[in-house]
Amino acid sequence: MTVVRREVLTLPGAELGPVNPLAPLRPLRQVHELDERAREGLPLDMARQLGHGVLRSVLPARILDGYGRDRTPLDLDAIVLENDRVRATVLPGLGGRVASLFHKPTERELLYRNPVLQPAAFALNGAWFSGGIEWNIGATGHSTLSCAPLHAARVTAPDGTQMLRLWEWERLRDLPFQVDLWLPEGSDFLHVGVRVRNPHEKAAPLYWWSNTAVPEERRVIAPAREAWHYGYERALRRVPVPEYDGADRTYPLNSEFAADYFYEVEDGRRRWIAALDQAGHGLVQTSTDVLRGRKLFLWGTGSGGRRWQDWLTEPGTGGYAEIQAGLARTQLEHLRLEAQGEMSWLEAYGPLSATTEAVHSTGDWSAVVDEVEGRLERALPRAAVEAAYEAWLPHADTEPGQRLATGSGWGALEVLRTGWKPTGTPFDESTLGAEQEPWRELLETGLFPEPRRVGAPGPTLVSRAWRDMLETAAARPLSEYHLGVAQWHAGDRAQAVRSWERGLELAASDWPFLRCLAVADATDGHRERAADRYTAAFDDLCAERRDEGEAWVAATAALGREAIEALLAVDRVADARRVWDRVHASTRERGRFRLLEAQLLLAEGETESARAVFEAGFEVADLREGAEVIGEMWARIAPGEPLPARYDFRMRSPAQGARGD
Repeated sequence: MTVVRREVLTLPGAELGPVNPLAPLRPLRQVHELDERAREGLPLDMARQLGHGVLRSVLPARILDGYGRDRTPLDLDAIVLENDRVRATVLPGLGGRVASLFHKPTERELLYRNPVLQPAAFALNGAWFSGGIEWNIGATGHSTLSCAPLHAARVTAPDGTQMLRLWEWERLRDLPFQVDLWLPEGSDFLHVGVRVRNPHEKAAPLYWWSNTAVPEERRVIAPAREAWHYGYERALRRVPVPEYDGADRTYPLNSEFAADYFYEVEDGRRRWIAALDQAGHGLVQTSTDVLRGRKLFLWGTGSGGRRWQDWLTEPGTGGYAEIQAGLARTQLEHLRLEAQGEMSWLEAYGPLSATTEAVHSTGDWSAVVDEVEGRLERALPRAAVEAAYEAWLPHADTEPGQRLATGSGWGALEVLRTGWKPTGTPFDESTLGAEQEPWRELLETGLFPEPRRVGAPGPTLVSRAWRDMLETAAARPLSEYHLGVAQWHAGDRAQAVRSWERGLELAASDWPFLRCLAVADATDGHRERAADRYTAAFDDLCAERRDEGEAWVAATAALGREAIEALLAVDRVADARRVWDRVHASTRERGRFRLLEAQLLLAEGETESARAVFEAGFEVADLREGAEVIGEMWARIAPGEPLPARYDFRMRSPAQGARGD
């Protein structure tokens, strides 16, 4: 019989650390963006969806950048699904990641299983980690829930066995979703039913991609003769499959630089993608037709790609590629989920084997695809996937049984606000916590409570409904702060500034308001005034901080970094140095601040001292995917000298020019 049970998975890992307490007001920097000229000549449906629902901010989420790279044994809550053929290990506290999918008859791990938990700044809001199967919802990129807890419970599966349900309220779009995982008795395939609902009275942008990490020594096969290539240079190119630019790109190690290949699967063709090793064994993913997109992501063999591979795991343990499946043709697109509507589909993950000769044939690509597709049809017929979906859909509304994990309280707050009763995914009032409590008070009394002690303001809700409540609430400092953040998110920058200015006049704690006003000044090009306000904000924070506790250290680090960068931008080097001197000593030892120190030394004319920082070595734990700031700094310190390998994180050819952090 299929069983669902709790376990503890122990891995070497880095703690996530404290949340960045500053509201993420600055524009979102995306690695997946197109230049306007690159949009010319694209298919009409793609062009329309490229411009729909583009995300400019991760609000109401907050940035997760408090982790480091020192790893110690971590005990992670895990949920195991197991039948007589397959064992799946799920991490409900880390976005519901499927960390392992083990095929028992062949004793093969079907996924790339990362031996460590090392956060890196790949998610829309920062912390993310590589390996396994992840569920990405919200907007282009890795989900803000990548390292967040989801609700989890046992549910009865369509065949009467046990099923694991994961669910949460996705906050970028305010859409509840669920992921149901089960292993039919005697099946080699993990079944995954996904449903996303829009309880609101207006349509919402919809994004979903299921990303599966596999060992990179594979051939990736999908039923397509063309793909859209994205080489992290802000352009999509339609290219042939499998050979492009003189090499067979279905082998991840045949490319030098990181790349995405979004496969152009013909309408009516079965949706699937496989990654098979030299002997013809590996993983296949298939789905109902709603999940139309298929993609290969690879790091490439260049020095930057190799560095990232080592960075994300334990060096020497092997690299990975990703095979992915999504709702749109590419990850740069968003669909439209109608008001009161929902979208659902079924995915299946399992082992596939074919002959070496068939998989690695250098002849007709169509023959390779047909052979693998035929093997898939015998292992899991297309009709069986459709039938499994139809059998599952009525069970999507089944109320969960025993709770196995608890997610956030944000869904419960939205249910309180709307009165909506979501069948199958209850957001219980008991999950409301300290972060939701002031918003509950606003909902019930019309007043946003003032804090009893000084500190960072806490997270802001920015949807229209909450913004309306803040606008009618009494003008207290904290309500004015949150109102300004919500107005800023809505694009009403002038009103946001007025709200922050009103709050500042009444506030006992000035620095949160001064920092917001500094961001507004910098955005409008008033860099000197921004520097003044950052200086005043940091002075106020230093006068206010009470101890060396985690919250104050995090606030000082976040504000100090922004202040130093703003001051250096207007050549106020001495002021930047005064901020640096008041950042906690432990913070100054972090890699991000070592890089900032090199920048500060260079601005002071101390080029050799700046070089010495590089030579001593540092690691910027929260270096963002696609960031090139380290290489740009080295070029200023040592013009003409090659970038040391330990600092080479370039995902593009150096000939493509600089892009920044």
